[in-house]
Formats: sequence, structure tokens, C-alpha cells
Amino acid sequence: MQLDFVSVEEFYFALTLDTRLLYEWHDPALVEQVGSKLKACYGEPSTVAAARQNTFNYVFRVVGDLPTNTLIELLDWGEHLRLNSNYGLERTPGGKVNRLPAYEQRPQFAAAVVSTLAQLLQVSLVAE
Repeated sequence: MQLDFVSVEEFYFALTLDTRLLYEWHDPALVEQVGSKLKACYGEPSTVAAARQNTFNYVFRVVGDLPTNTLIELLDWGEHLRLNSNYGLERTPGGKVNRLPAYEQRPQFAAAVVSTLAQLLQVSLVAE
């Protein structure tokens, strides 16, 4: 799996409305470690923080045998590290987000993304 960073210049905030939680870690030290690694590797976050408790939000386009425009977000929310994705979801022209058949494979997709991120950032991301 390959992840391509989506910079703030490319990113359209509406796309984050299509994502849903894949996994969450409740570890303030991990939040700080991952935030520092992301900033060192990719520079500024993809989006401006939405609230005081949200200091970073990095968005990546997933490259591989997946539907076009599969995105993941890695963000902090308070003392939690969250991994979101639009994998298995589709926004209708009316704005509603529907589940696709691939939605059932989200746990496997999440495990693959966690493994890839752990390698890229050289951090221990344990999916409990």
C-alpha cells in the first residue's frame, strides 16, 4: 500500500465530511509523537484545525488496488489519535453518505493502513 500526502493547497474540506472513524488510540504521548513525525515528514497539516482540541489533520490519498479517491485522515482530537477513511463509503449527489459492499472490509483495510503508517512514521501503532 502506498500513501500520497494531500497538502492543504489540494485539499477540499468537504471531502472530510465523507470519512468515518476506522480506529482510535487513547494515548496523549502517542498523539504528540505522531504529530511531531507527521510535521517532520510532511510539513504543515492538510487542513486548518477545526477546534482547539484538534491541532493536526493530515490527509492521504491511498494508492493501490482500491476505489479512486480513497482517503485516510490521521488527526488528533483532544488526547486521542484518530484514523478516519472514506473507504467503503460513497457520497450521493444529494449529499448523503451511503455504505458500499466494501464497507464490510473496513477492519482489514484499517489493519493494513495502521501497518503502513507505523512503517512510514516509525512509530508503534498497535491495533488493540
